[in-house]
Amino acid sequence: MLSRRLLASGTALAAAGAMSAGAYPLPATASPSTPTESRTAPGVTHEENERVPEGAAWTEEYFPSKGAELHADVLRPANLPADAKTPVILSVGPYFSHAGQTGDDGFTRTGPSERFNDLIDGAELMKRGYTVVLVDLRGFGGSTGCLDWVGPGEQADVAAAIAWTRNQPWSTGKVGMYGKSYDASTGLVGANLGDQGPDAVVAQEPVWDMYNYLFNNGVRRYNHLGTPRAYNSIATIAPMADDSSRYKANATYETRNPQCLSDNLTDTQDPDPQSAYWRARDLATQAKGSRVPLFVTQGTVEDNTKPEDFQQYLDNHAGPQRGWIGPWEHVRGNDVNDAGVLKMGRPGWFTEVMAFYDRYLKGDRSTNPFPAYAVQDNRGTWRAEESWPNVTGRQQVSLAKGSYTDTGDAGSFNPGASSGSGKGSGKGPGSRPDDGSRGRAPQGRFDMENLRAPKPSRAAARKLSQAVPGSSLTTYSAPVARAVRLTGTPQITVNTKGSGNVVGELWDVAPDGTAVQVNDMISVLARNGRTTLTLRSMDWTLEPGHRLAVRVGTNFDDGYWLPSSSGQKVTVQAAKLSLDLQNPAYDRRTYGARAPWLDVYTRYYTAEGTVAPGQGSFTIRVPQAR
Repeated sequence: MLSRRLLASGTALAAAGAMSAGAYPLPATASPSTPTESRTAPGVTHEENERVPEGAAWTEEYFPSKGAELHADVLRPANLPADAKTPVILSVGPYFSHAGQTGDDGFTRTGPSERFNDLIDGAELMKRGYTVVLVDLRGFGGSTGCLDWVGPGEQADVAAAIAWTRNQPWSTGKVGMYGKSYDASTGLVGANLGDQGPDAVVAQEPVWDMYNYLFNNGVRRYNHLGTPRAYNSIATIAPMADDSSRYKANATYETRNPQCLSDNLTDTQDPDPQSAYWRARDLATQAKGSRVPLFVTQGTVEDNTKPEDFQQYLDNHAGPQRGWIGPWEHVRGNDVNDAGVLKMGRPGWFTEVMAFYDRYLKGDRSTNPFPAYAVQDNRGTWRAEESWPNVTGRQQVSLAKGSYTDTGDAGSFNPGASSGSGKGSGKGPGSRPDDGSRGRAPQGRFDMENLRAPKPSRAAARKLSQAVPGSSLTTYSAPVARAVRLTGTPQITVNTKGSGNVVGELWDVAPDGTAVQVNDMISVLARNGRTTLTLRSMDWTLEPGHRLAVRVGTNFDDGYWLPSSSGQKVTVQAAKLSLDLQNPAYDRRTYGARAPWLDVYTRYYTAEGTVAPGQGSFTIRVPQAR
């Protein structure tokens, strides 16, 4: 089953080579002197089962974790001797069930998950002499135990999988982790293990703190119930008819132990980020001191796994870093759209990934022409950075004082259906979202892999303060004389009287009054009256003549949240914005094209009508440092 990802891999590799990025030669692989079954890697090959990638031999293994038995699908280069030692690329996650990733994918026979066949085939892992190991987290696929939302149990599974893989007779002991979304988050778990972790991690679009996927600062997100229900559904995917008896028994563990499912629905609903449950899942804090080499991707404007605690993770992580950062949705580095255009915009994903793995898993330092970070901002151009964010100036500005009423209409945002149907909910602005609280959530719809971003065809309902009198306090900058980039992680701090919630938003206002929302965050107001909103990490350039607008106030019905609003008047006695800045005049260009999602985002997040800001109350100073 060829996916667009697989078709893109050859295009991306060829394009990277044409741009002198360097195509990496395949290593020579030893062949047995007599290619008998006893001398080559044991297992089922593609010729015997088309679900097995070409060039691989598939076996199944089981090993213990804390309170669980874990199942692994192992894919070895079929042409190598059974005892040939290779480096290993490991992925640990909930999506490796033999029947399908988030539901029944319609297979007629059992086999290893095709989830990362794009990597296996596109990077030619078997020819390169890599083994691939796909491990089911507890409660998923062929593993026992209760699902744990990247908690201590699943973290123990990651540690067990690394140790087991490293100590197999066919392993060199060098282990790299690979994943996207949930199994990118488990990659971060691996990186956080430090010396007991893997030798390298590639994590595409992970969640950096599991709390933020269901809540923000005490306020529920629309999927706070739908997501746990989706993973309960994935954990109860039935085994295939021709799976082994051991696999079948393990695959029905959650069904036979329904307390696992009910605990997952209740344990995840604590809105307090400082609870023991959520502190155990704060991956950004747990990254402190880790020196495991890390290669990440992060969409700065994606609406699924958002850049929340992203910079905190990078700052806490002490090892070598690589990254692609830019204005795309929840995609892989090699994903293309229906027109064959790379969704991130940069060719050569597999070339860069394999250079990274070859260095840290094989010790090959011969070629590394790539920047540490390749970054695309809202102008659609790519630049090279040695680290991210590259902050060359900081500024703190005072914001408007006054009052607003915390009416806080619940968010009407609905991401549409899962990838299976491609249809939206049909709910218009102002309607309450289907958060999964009224019956069983559609299978896979609210899981981390399939949660959908807004569609541009939906009627826009983005508002600025003058649209709803008494809802907000909005402060405008003077027009910037030269381009200036807002980078890193902004913060808004308010001193208030009254109870309820507060939202902080940043808007890019063009000279003609067109305004695009570029950042936002919500919080329950602190009891002591001083609340700090840490917004999402960003990389957005204000062009000459543009202004920055900052809105502080209540939540409108176009957000992602389901707040319990107080209905009370909130008085803002003082407010300030802290910005990290960069001068784009010093950018060092690197190759890559505009991410298609950038135009979709801009259309969707443009305010209704235009605004007339008048005199600006502060000036953004363009940094002169490089």
